[in-house]
Amino acid sequence: QVQLVESGGGLVQPGGSLRLSCAASGSIVSISTRDWYRQAPGKQRELVADITSGGSTNYADSVKGRFTISRDNAKNTVYLQMNSLKPEDTAVYYCNADVRARTNSGRDLWKNYWGQGTQVTVSS
Repeated sequence: QVQLVESGGGLVQPGGSLRLSCAASGSIVSISTRDWYRQAPGKQRELVADITSGGSTNYADSVKGRFTISRDNAKNTVYLQMNSLKPEDTAVYYCNADVRARTNSGRDLWKNYWGQGTQVTVSS
C-alpha cells in the first residue's frame, strides 16, 4: 500500500511563510504528476499547484508569484513553499498523486492517492 503524509502546516501571520511537505511511502514504482489542493471552510477543494515528473509546474492564479512547488524524486517528496501568505490562504492543504505501486501479487497498478491534510491558518 501507499501512503501520502503531509507536514509543515500551522499558524502564521499575514505576510509570513510556511513550507509544506508530502512524503510518499510504500511499494512505489513511480509517481507521475503531484498536486497540492486546498479546501477552505464552506468552499470546494481547489487545485493550488502541480508539478510533473519532469518538473513542469502549474499554479492557480491566486498563488502565482507567492507559492513554489518542487519535488525530490529520490525521496518521493513534494514541497510547497508558501510566501507572502494572506488570510484567504487559510485552508486544509492536501497532497495528491498518481502512483504506480507493486501489489502483493507482483503486478504494478496505477492508483490515485490523497494525503490526510494539514491545516494552514493565516491570522494576526
